[in-house]
Amino acid sequence: MKNVLSQPLAERMRPRSLDEVVGQEHVLAPGAPLRALLEAGKPPSLVFWGPPGVGKTTLARLIAGHVEAQFLTLSAVLAGVKDIREAVASAQVEARGLTARRTVLFIDEIHRFNKGQQDALLPFVEDGTLTLVGATTENPSFELNGALLSRLRVFVLRALDESAIVALLQRALTDAERGLGAGADALPERWIARIAEAADGDARKALVLLETAWELSRAERSKDEALLEKLIGRGFRRFDKQGEHFYDQISALHKSVRGSDPDAALYWYCRMLDGGVDAGYVARRVTRMAYEDIGLADPRGLRLALDAWEAYERIGSPEAELAIAEAIVYLAVAPKSNAVYRAYKAAQAAVAEHGTLEVPLHIRNAPTRLMKELGYGSGYRYDHEEEGAHAGGQQFLPDKLIGSEFYQPTVRGLEGKIGEKLAQLRAANKKGAA
Repeated sequence: MKNVLSQPLAERMRPRSLDEVVGQEHVLAPGAPLRALLEAGKPPSLVFWGPPGVGKTTLARLIAGHVEAQFLTLSAVLAGVKDIREAVASAQVEARGLTARRTVLFIDEIHRFNKGQQDALLPFVEDGTLTLVGATTENPSFELNGALLSRLRVFVLRALDESAIVALLQRALTDAERGLGAGADALPERWIARIAEAADGDARKALVLLETAWELSRAERSKDEALLEKLIGRGFRRFDKQGEHFYDQISALHKSVRGSDPDAALYWYCRMLDGGVDAGYVARRVTRMAYEDIGLADPRGLRLALDAWEAYERIGSPEAELAIAEAIVYLAVAPKSNAVYRAYKAAQAAVAEHGTLEVPLHIRNAPTRLMKELGYGSGYRYDHEEEGAHAGGQQFLPDKLIGSEFYQPTVRGLEGKIGEKLAQLRAANKKGAA
């Protein structure tokens, strides 16, 4: 029989019951959705979506145990359609046995299955041959096809807060059967708090750090805080360069700038740098913010964003990260306008709706004699020869779009002045066309 204590601490401390699971009370507390379904003996096919180390695999095992089902597991990284068929065959055998036992099939990283592999699951999930439990760190609405997702309940699991991780670490320290059995005073409270902080919501990481810290303190015969910091080092926050956290934090930065909150904008910028983002990518996105959300209310914002981007390309990290921070703060406090952005979208919509409208004859190019004979350029008024360099009333839009006003400037910043001038020009055009 395998010695339990030879296993890593994180494996030994896996919860043995739903009551031992920490940090997911929103789905497991009495009366919560998943708890109610399990207590009714009707676990649905579902997918757990959440960051690493929050208990997705553990909950899948507990679901199977709670309803006394056969538990099968596949990794979407390694498995294919052949493995799915074998799991289905095993489930069918169990269902026909004396106990008519159901089967829970757990698929880790289910988002890595392609469409064909996901489709292979459909009929067996639908007819109840399998109770499918998937686990993913990616947004299921992006990564799972609609047909499979419509047959699954999605439960969002949260990163553990520090108090939940501290409780887990204390349990691991004192548990003589599965844990370290070292007692609550085996490590200083500051060590426990620091490990919980460094774990960044990941229970598995917390237990690995605890086990390593405990062994190191015994080997060095020291509980000096400098020893712990040497072990932990500089931990990165959660930031998946290709996944949900990436887009969430980019979105948070953009919306903080749009919402004129320089403090929040700087926080999210620093979070991304801490997670290892390419600062050049942030500079590109900040430039986008300048012309999408500040626009002509303060055209200097675009220039500052471009200068910050150029500084990064010339100097690199970490020196030029400050230039990007400066651009972020400036854009956050600058007057805001998305008027040009909305005008651009409106013009795009007009093109899509009306198709290929003819260019008015008088503003067509007329490089040949034939074109001139056909009336190309005839009647065009050269604006610089008109009063105020504006030929009021001259038509530039196709006939079908006469009167369209895509650009509606705001009254904020420089755009307020632009709006006043544009109102004068449009009034002159209407007067001249009358």
